[in-house]
Amino acid sequence: MIDSFALHVPDVALEPEPLDPDQIVSGNPEVTGKVVWESEDGRQLRGVWQITPGVVTDTEADELFVVLSGRATVQVENGPTLEVGPGDLAVLREGDRTVWTVHETLRKVYAINLGR
Repeated sequence: MIDSFALHVPDVALEPEPLDPDQIVSGNPEVTGKVVWESEDGRQLRGVWQITPGVVTDTEADELFVVLSGRATVQVENGPTLEVGPGDLAVLREGDRTVWTVHETLRKVYAINLGR
């Protein structure tokens, strides 16, 4: 079990998380991230994630995130278009198919709950 902790998110060292080339719509976006907490059963994750400018597709997990820096437009298929920037909180539903247009390198903190 991990004890309670605090960290300064802008200083978290992120590790490369290569994108599947099929996800890249345009540009040369690069993704980095770091899981900072994981439940014992592996179904809950908390972490920091960053993506550089470009356009990518994704199929989402059940996620709540807060943007720390940068800007993006997240188009949810058959749903809303989310404009997110510093200080914004967003919720994505498991299975949402999205297109992320990243205007400025975006860093977020997230809480993900994985399906059964």
